[in-house]
Amino acid sequence: MTRRVSIRASSVSATATLDDSRTARAIWDALPIEAPANIWGAEIYFAIPVTMKEDGAREVVDLGDLGYWPPGRAFCIFFGPTPASDGSEIRPASPVNVFGRVDGDATVFRQVQAGTVIRLERAETARSH
Repeated sequence: MTRRVSIRASSVSATATLDDSRTARAIWDALPIEAPANIWGAEIYFAIPVTMKEDGAREVVDLGDLGYWPPGRAFCIFFGPTPASDGSEIRPASPVNVFGRVDGDATVFRQVQAGTVIRLERAETARSH
């Protein structure tokens, strides 16, 4: 089963496809989620009601990756370098469980301001509203 989520923040919206990891399944089961965005370089992150340990966690991620940051119990959207990056690499504050990726251009999230409420929901639920 392909799991797709809708990510909305004010006028910015995107869909993302989750993989079949334990982290992705736990987040899918917790949807819908709403939380205010925190911004760290070209990363949006926010606490979610999911508790997971590191699961194949990565120190460097790719543009558009979705990650779960275990120390902060946070959902992360990566759309460029962070303050921890070396050059153009995309480096989280500490390793994250990568569990999916944004469909299309993740740089649309540059428009999101800190404090903007982000809403995550199953894509088929989002379409039916």
